[in-house]
Amino acid sequence: MSAAHQSNPGQSNPGRPHPDRWIRVLPEGLYVEPGGFYIDPVRPVERAVVTHGHSDHARPGNRHVLATPGTLAIMRQRMGEGVGGSLQALEYGETLRIGDVDVRLVPAGHVLGSAQVVLEHAGSRVVVSGDYKRRLDRTCAPFEPVPCDVFVTEATFGLPVFRHPPDLGEVGKLLHSMALFPERSHVVGVYALGKCQRLITLLRAAGYDRPIWLHGALEPLCRLYRDLGVELGELRPATVAAKEELKGALVLAPPAAVADRWARRLADPVVAVASGWMRVRQRARQRGVELPLVISDHADWDELCQTLADVGAPEVWVTHGREEALVHYASSRGIRARALALIGFEDEDSEGLPGGEAS
Repeated sequence: MSAAHQSNPGQSNPGRPHPDRWIRVLPEGLYVEPGGFYIDPVRPVERAVVTHGHSDHARPGNRHVLATPGTLAIMRQRMGEGVGGSLQALEYGETLRIGDVDVRLVPAGHVLGSAQVVLEHAGSRVVVSGDYKRRLDRTCAPFEPVPCDVFVTEATFGLPVFRHPPDLGEVGKLLHSMALFPERSHVVGVYALGKCQRLITLLRAAGYDRPIWLHGALEPLCRLYRDLGVELGELRPATVAAKEELKGALVLAPPAAVADRWARRLADPVVAVASGWMRVRQRARQRGVELPLVISDHADWDELCQTLADVGAPEVWVTHGREEALVHYASSRGIRARALALIGFEDEDSEGLPGGEAS
């Protein structure tokens, strides 16, 4: 067994090199030097480990790509031949030796195929979270806390104001509005990867069994999710539907389309957006959102703080988001913490909201 597997995460060992000696922030992204690879690089590199399929983490043109089978399937669907040179799938829980680093992928609970990257080298364990959430999601494997020496975390909603309400309560608001206005279409802005499919499964769990109509941009990934075993119920294309058919219907569309000419085909639509950013009411008003739904695929403030406790790392690095508040919180709990301030990571729902945010 390698020294990495003999390590006891969280306990000091002055004889091993600190992770900041072998993990570096470069213009291309987070570089794992003894393995010769980047994690979610922001520009094409020789070797990339990709945490999930959102476009701010999975970019085309890398020569060698390692990811879960689900993430690779999503990348192929979205990028076609530009996905990269050679693609290598690594199942959850399997360990692969790359250079002098043992690499393992464990579920992140963010979207289908999303993974945290567990790195073991010279007696230390570092976990790079990628994007993650802690709530039940029937479309992907749940987040798995891994004890470690350094936890590298996102902080998209890293402010105490961001406390997401229960998901089914937000879906209940949508269903209540549909009951109040049975002649009006309801169009919900959702990101194509993850949020769309998750909202569908939340609706099905709440007992909504009618057809759900889809903007054409959402159809390919819904088909892929079905191919990968996620049941979504009856879905229909909204693009070719007659206006009369869409009276009283539930329509899902990219956020940018809900206020676009495309939406004119709908019958007096109630405009909704499903996003963690809908907690900020001013954003909803600015975009003319009548029904804001606070549903996110990221951990909220309480879940970020709970995750730091669950992994028990004595040191935390914050990659992107609202870094300062989480760094302060961790420091107040006796955890060494710093912001990496990686560039190139917008929120994963980067379409349709001001500032490229619609999570």
